[in-house]
Amino acid sequence: MNEKQSYYVDIATGEIMKDPYGWEWTFKVEATDKEISLLREMFDENYETDWESFNRAHVPFLEYHHDPQNDEYDDRMIYIYAMIYKLGDEKAKNHIEDMGILERHLRSDNKS
Repeated sequence: MNEKQSYYVDIATGEIMKDPYGWEWTFKVEATDKEISLLREMFDENYETDWESFNRAHVPFLEYHHDPQNDEYDDRMIYIYAMIYKLGDEKAKNHIEDMGILERHLRSDNKS
């Protein structure tokens, strides 16, 4: 189905709901089933990567910047924010623009 529907996304928990009633959400997006499936997959992968990082955090001689799981998590969060920016309402777009997260990522990519 290619018809877009409204969804409500909470970045902190990685939850995506169709009905916001009684639920705290961060962003409203308009997306197809395929787009929402991809967004859910990104949140699920970040959840797994987060657990890997948690386990690694208990190894005292490994530093944060030498941990590929942290880079994966960070890169995926940038992708999630970019996707929400693309699918989001004006409030979502403005919030992400105010955060500057996408611009910082583009600037750091251009330096490499």
